Parts: sequence; structure tokens; C-alpha cells
Amino acid sequence: MKRLLMALMIGLLLSFPLAAQAADYVIGEGDSLDVSVWGVKELNFSVKVRPDGKITVPGLGEVVASGSTPSALQSSLAERLKELVKNPIVTVSVREITNSKVYIFGGGVKSTVYELSRRTSLLQLLCIVSELKGADLDKAYLLRSGKKVKSNLHRLFIGGEVEEDLLLESGDALFLPLLLDKSVYVLGAVNTPRAIEFREGMKVMEAILESGGFTKFADQNDVVVRRKDGKEALSLEVKAKRLFKEGDLSQNIELKAGDYVMVKEGFF
Repeated sequence: MKRLLMALMIGLLLSFPLAAQAADYVIGEGDSLDVSVWGVKELNFSVKVRPDGKITVPGLGEVVASGSTPSALQSSLAERLKELVKNPIVTVSVREITNSKVYIFGGGVKSTVYELSRRTSLLQLLCIVSELKGADLDKAYLLRSGKKVKSNLHRLFIGGEVEEDLLLESGDALFLPLLLDKSVYVLGAVNTPRAIEFREGMKVMEAILESGGFTKFADQNDVVVRRKDGKEALSLEVKAKRLFKEGDLSQNIELKAGDYVMVKEGFF
């Protein structure tokens, strides 16, 4: 008996998050609903929310359903049905969701429409988008009602800053532009100046080593990373000798696509 009671309690606890998620859903145009009034056969029916956001309820006529949660619509119908039924017990459930969609577009990915059939966060959506390698996450953003609610998705998806995550809403649009420059350029006093295909997490010394390392004329304390950040041009100094002799890892800065690593020659 104790085991049975324990199993029931665990089942109830596990069901609470699911019930909460269902209660939060907002009904929209095109959704299919099951409406039932306990003990009244004539008021048990299925209906689709029309483009005007309304449904037709026997005995009540047109009722606005779009924009309400199932629980809110239940309460509204129960109140109005008191004129027809004594103490009506109303249940509204969403049988088919067609209204909740998130739109993914931009040159960095294949444009698609994601069906928002359950609670989904921005991070979860990014995890299922294919070929993100070609997208510029620094310039990506999420649109909601025509306004940017989240910009620079690199911090969330690559940097792991999960506090940047947020729940998606129906009608959200995710813009993922094309990453125009996919290389890092190493120039100057290195043995093999070259363009290297950018990889997430690539650091300046890694790029220099892939370019054959410093020449004997290189001034290892005179390395500059040129970076364009929006309309601003940045120059980041790197003191490689501090890294080698003192173990100063702060000198081994992380690169971004499109960076130019300039290694200057020393004067003898």
C-alpha cells in the first residue's frame, strides 16, 4: 500500500511541470479545440479557431478564443453558460496547434518555420538549426513584434552564457546572417603568411604557429590584431614574449573571423 501511495505521489509531482506548461499556452487562430461541459452532451464538441479569432459555441454564439489560455477560456465559458446550465463544469483542451510558429531566416541558414508545439528556449532552437557554421552569430538577433529582444547570439551559443537564454513566443523571428569572412589572416614576419579558415576558440599563437611561426626578424612583442567591430576598428596588442617567458596567458587572445594578425619586424 505504501509503495502504491509513493508511486502516486511521484506521478503527481512529475505531472505538475507539464500541467504548468499546458496552462501557459495561448490559443491562436487555426488551433483546434475540444470543448466539453460535464453532463451536457449537446455542449461537447470540437471546433477550429477561425481567422477572426472566434469560435461558435452552441447556445452562446460567437466567442473570442484567440489570445486566451485554455484555463482562461474555460472560466469565461463557464461564466457565460450559467444562463443555460446550472453550475457548468467546462473543460477546454487544445487538440491541434497550428498557430504557434517561429520563423528562421537569413543568409547564414536555410530559411524555415519551426512549429512551437511545446515550451522552447532560444538555446534549444539554436541546437536544432543545422549548418550554423555559416552564420554570423555576432550579428544575429531575435525579433519579437518587430523589435530586437536579443542580439549577439555568440555569447549564448558559443560562450555558454546561459543567462542570455529566453523562452520563445509565437511569431518570433530569428535572423541569422551569413558569415561573410570565414578566415583569419596572418601577415608580416611569419614564415608562411596565409589565410586560415576560422575555427571557434582559435587563439592568436595558434594562428601564428599554423603560419610557420615567427621569422628570425620578428619582434615578438610587436604583434597587433586588427579587428572590425561594427563601424569601429580595433587594434589589440599582443606581447608574445610575456606569454613565453612569464606564462602570461592573457596575451594569447581569442580570435574572431575576419581578424588580421600583424607581426612586425624588429630593428637590429
